[in-house]
Amino acid sequence: MAVTIGAWLALAAVLVAAWPRLNAEPGWRAATMALTLAFSLAHQLLYSTIAEDAFVTFRYARNIADGYGPVFNPGERVEGYSNFLWLVLITLPRAMFGGSVVTGAVVLGVLCTLGAVLLSYFLVNRMVADAQHGGAGMRGLGVAAAALTAGVSSLAAYGPSGLETSLFVLLVLTVCYAVAAQRPVVAGVIAALAAMTTPDGLVVAVVVGLWLVARAARGHTTAWAPSAYALGALVLLVPWTAWRLTFYDHPAGGGISPTERLGAGWDYLAGFALGYQAFLLLTAAAVALLLTRRRAQDPAAARARAVVWLPLLLAVAQSMFVGYAGGDPMPAWRLLAVVPPLLAVAAAAAYGIGIGAPSVPSPKPRAAALARRRTVPVVAAAVCGLSLVVTTAHPRMLPAMHEWRTATGQLEQIGGWLGENLPQGSVVSAYKPGALGYRAGPALVIVAASGRADEHLGARAQQPSAGAAGYPAGGDGYGGYGGYEGYDGYVVSRMPLVAVDTDTGYTAEQHCGMDPAFAGLYEVASFQRADTEQWVSLYVRRDAKRRVLELLEADGTYRHVPCA
Repeated sequence: MAVTIGAWLALAAVLVAAWPRLNAEPGWRAATMALTLAFSLAHQLLYSTIAEDAFVTFRYARNIADGYGPVFNPGERVEGYSNFLWLVLITLPRAMFGGSVVTGAVVLGVLCTLGAVLLSYFLVNRMVADAQHGGAGMRGLGVAAAALTAGVSSLAAYGPSGLETSLFVLLVLTVCYAVAAQRPVVAGVIAALAAMTTPDGLVVAVVVGLWLVARAARGHTTAWAPSAYALGALVLLVPWTAWRLTFYDHPAGGGISPTERLGAGWDYLAGFALGYQAFLLLTAAAVALLLTRRRAQDPAAARARAVVWLPLLLAVAQSMFVGYAGGDPMPAWRLLAVVPPLLAVAAAAAYGIGIGAPSVPSPKPRAAALARRRTVPVVAAAVCGLSLVVTTAHPRMLPAMHEWRTATGQLEQIGGWLGENLPQGSVVSAYKPGALGYRAGPALVIVAASGRADEHLGARAQQPSAGAAGYPAGGDGYGGYGGYEGYDGYVVSRMPLVAVDTDTGYTAEQHCGMDPAFAGLYEVASFQRADTEQWVSLYVRRDAKRRVLELLEADGTYRHVPCA
């Protein structure tokens, strides 16, 4: 924590003290951007949490690299992931060099976050320069936008998480840059890549397409622009979709009712708004500037002003989509991580265009005077500081991520224990199939209690209620199949040899309760980890219980303690 605070203080000091030079001297901008990247890296390392859900993709990636194909369980063609591009990228280090999937994913995520910080700088300066006929403008605004992006807690939390979040943010900002540079084909290709990274990317692709259509309808661009954009997107989306539908027997699906989605989504958005009040205030100021400072402009300046609206529209559309989808049980508002960077870019660019752009000739250009004022760097430094406060104090941020890290590590230990001791081909059921399934290895068939990564994927069931760290709460208060209504019957039908009765790792005391769906065919087997007060309960198939207990106690890591 001290390193992160120190990096912020250094960045804030340079940003404020050297602001006039940042607007005039490239060397100062380069040095300050280096400090900004260092702050972003320190902010990410403060979290240092690999998401449990990332291990689902890791298992797919390892199976591809090891020759099993893009499957969770060898022989079962089920699309239990929704981040195809990310899957391909994290597979490459192991497939080409035999490297670690986990390490490669963490490094790539951190680099994508740093890339998003850099792109914020270039995007803002591109917009402002276009409005000022390619002039130097207030180049320091790009540094301010980069600092704001580096301070986004959600982005920092999921940079080293192993998930695709930071790649998605990078791609969305790249789409905006391609539009600003009037490269519709490139924008279409990048939008398609965003859609192949996460389903949210389809929202981005549609919004950008509609923006281009609206611009063409008003005569501000040629009709070729939306057509070229669509062509660039379809050249990737069509073959990818065709492959998905032909390769997988069970493409990704599932969901909950609209009423449940909207209720959960509203709570999700309300919590996000509370945590990101400073960014929302910046957005309100940006919108006010765009609406109130309308001057007679040449086409280039008018177009630059219109481009500033695009990240704002994308932020609104993403928020509406996430709200309708019901949010996400993971901590740190993962699904909205792209929103604050978009708002930061829009706010900085709106200031440069609305305030800094000259309206009438003057011997003392307004932009030059504004370049010496320190309002922008002070605000940017203050917002970054507030983001650190949110990071450390908000229960859904750093505390929840570290709780999640602990639980994920314990699930990895349980998966490794089962993988080393159970016979090859054994079917194991788990609430959270990621970390446990990855460490168990491809020799075990993992059935997800949520139906996520096996043949029950298309079933409809109620989304689990989430605890503080994003885990479903079971009937006994520490996780349970009761948290996955509608799936326990399916799990029993697969007749797993063992069902792991936890989704949050170990418990502090012995638990001997059993889900009624397993009664009769299964018995509870409670294990204590050697030399600890950590417990895990398994449902063991009654006809194989004696043999399973012998196997699981063989290495002495866990000791079976019969329930009273």
